[in-house]
Amino acid sequence: MLTSQPVDDYPLQFPHAIQPHGVLLALAEADFSILQVSANTNLHLGVEPQQLLGQSLGTLLDPAPIRALLTQAPQLERVAALQLLVQTPQGEGCFHGFVHRTQTAVILEMEPADRAAPASFLSVHGWVQETLYRLQQAPNRTTLLNDLVRAVKHLTGYDRVHVYQFDPQGAGEVVAEAKQEELQSYLGLHFPAMDYPKWVRQSYAPGKLRAVGNLQAKAVPLVPALHPPTELPLDLTAAVLRSADPCCAEYYDNMGMAALLVVSLIKDQKLWGLLSCHHAAPRLLPYEVRAACELLTQMTASALTSTVKQEDLEAQAQRQALQSELIDAIAQADSLVEALIDSEARLLQLVNAAGAAICLGEDLTLVGTTPPVAAIRDLVAWADAHSQGDLFYTDCLSLQYPEAAAFKAEASGVLLLHISKARQYWIVWFRPEVLQTVNWGGPPDQGIPLDEQGQMQLGPRTSFALWQETVQGQSLPWRPFDIRGALDLRTAIVGIVLKQAAALAQVNRELQRSNRELASFAYAAAHDLKEPLRGIYNYANILQEDYGPTLDEEGMEYLGAIQGFSQRMETLINALLRIAQLRQRALHLEPFDFNDGLKTAAQVVRASWPEVDFELRVPQPLPQVQGDPALLNEVLRNLLNNAIKYNERPDKWVEVGYQAGRDDATGGQAVEGQAVFYVRDNGIGIRPEHALVVFQLFKRLHPQERYGGGAGVGLAIVNQVIERHNGRIWVESVLGGQYVLFHPTGRAGQRRF
Repeated sequence: MLTSQPVDDYPLQFPHAIQPHGVLLALAEADFSILQVSANTNLHLGVEPQQLLGQSLGTLLDPAPIRALLTQAPQLERVAALQLLVQTPQGEGCFHGFVHRTQTAVILEMEPADRAAPASFLSVHGWVQETLYRLQQAPNRTTLLNDLVRAVKHLTGYDRVHVYQFDPQGAGEVVAEAKQEELQSYLGLHFPAMDYPKWVRQSYAPGKLRAVGNLQAKAVPLVPALHPPTELPLDLTAAVLRSADPCCAEYYDNMGMAALLVVSLIKDQKLWGLLSCHHAAPRLLPYEVRAACELLTQMTASALTSTVKQEDLEAQAQRQALQSELIDAIAQADSLVEALIDSEARLLQLVNAAGAAICLGEDLTLVGTTPPVAAIRDLVAWADAHSQGDLFYTDCLSLQYPEAAAFKAEASGVLLLHISKARQYWIVWFRPEVLQTVNWGGPPDQGIPLDEQGQMQLGPRTSFALWQETVQGQSLPWRPFDIRGALDLRTAIVGIVLKQAAALAQVNRELQRSNRELASFAYAAAHDLKEPLRGIYNYANILQEDYGPTLDEEGMEYLGAIQGFSQRMETLINALLRIAQLRQRALHLEPFDFNDGLKTAAQVVRASWPEVDFELRVPQPLPQVQGDPALLNEVLRNLLNNAIKYNERPDKWVEVGYQAGRDDATGGQAVEGQAVFYVRDNGIGIRPEHALVVFQLFKRLHPQERYGGGAGVGLAIVNQVIERHNGRIWVESVLGGQYVLFHPTGRAGQRRF
């Protein structure tokens, strides 16, 4: 049977007939008068259908048990079972009765029962108890489901019993199977969602058992065909005896099966899967056996819920331990990035990822296996524009972000955690592509014809042979506790960062106040010291000029020493004042041409060293930068001055240049948008152990009398200026060789030259 509607829009409707092994009566609840009956009452009750219509149910059996059942359960929509004794022309007959309500009637279904049923029930009950004990002891879901299918196969005698699990999209997989040896195995095969359309899954969702003893048996209609109160077909949705839909019968006939039993597996109040039993020949199961199968399935579903929860709890406990360690590391570390990098294994294990990217504004730090930096930046920008909330995750990124196909090997699955929108802080985890071979029970789109508009139509599957499909661009799925772990980490990070930010803000305020006070003190102290120092120098001059003839040679040497010390003290005080001024002075940023600045600095240095000839080399024009011209000119003057001062060669040269994007802090790798300026010479060089101390205030590496003296403040001033521009300065040198000096390494959000 085909329908012109799409499969998931196929209306929820069932045949308006029953299977021939029982009878059905539709009763008016007010007086239990018979409104409709199945056309086979003569076979089971010995009375023609027309003779029963309009009669009271009391003509057949005592209605008291049914009335009591309805009174106890006013909303009786699910089927309730009871044993009934029915008066027939042939005498009293024993039946299993099944009762439920619809909106317009009470439905009573009856199947002939064996009077020896109690003994049979006790036998089944004992076996079920023993089976339930085994199911409760199952250590994991695989064992549990395998125990269930083996037990049900033994109990029913059916040729094949399997558990069919639905995925979130409605497709299914056979995850457990017990069968006759000669039959084809369906274990591990997948079946598309259209094999169990949405309306079929909905019919099983309340938790139902469906049994058809003979799929090819002729269905028995109702008399009359329409329900008298409504003049519409009677609603047989919940009927135990409802006959098989022709499409369903053809589906199982194509499979080579003639009888079936299907029981819902309900987990967490949702349809998780089905216990599906098939038999090649007609096989009608007694009610006791069907009830036992339903009980075993319900208990298995309950145990399945507990088993899955236990597995999840164990995995969650491991993740929580990792998370606690990671949070402790973050709380104790000086920076978030350092804490996450130092805890690389924990960061990846937290969500079972192969790689991660820590994005703090423009700064990007990678751990593990990841896509290229540029691809990650584009991905984060896309996620920022398209994601809702603080979390985005998928196990098939290329479906939503086609550009991801280029790096699917490293990142078919991603989990993006937005830590701070204000600062664009992200943590992105990556899972690699997992090439999967999906085994389908026949081609997944087979048996689904299309109408003239190209819409799918419902039709039975004709092939169940193995059909393989390779799924690409997909990672392992993210599990619920992966998501919880990421969100919990975000909450912890935000809490820690806010707490640290408040503490840091307080420290910064105190530090700024201390710096202001220290700078003011240094400036005032240096300024006030100059007056008495000038007096000492002047009085030494007076003594030397007016009383020189009365002093011996040693006394004159002492006066000369006092004058020298006074001059050196004034030099140091002036240097201290200059440093204080640099710390207090606001930067005046504007475009600065290094070429013009270098010419000016070279003129000043040549005027300071008129007796020294040196060659100034500039291999290529220098770029323009954004900076304070006065301070950058001072940097160039100091560096050129040092290059000439510490050079004993007759042919002196100094080279000033730049290298685009080089940053020795990152191992010499290129840094986009940055440049390294260098000053290189053929002077005496610097020992490696002195590479840092040369930038300290008042630090000299040579005796005062060598290389023209000096206060040891030139490079300290240079360092101060570069730091004020958020740059970095360092030295590379060998004795008698060269040194490379300064470079604005800025971090994201800082000024760059």
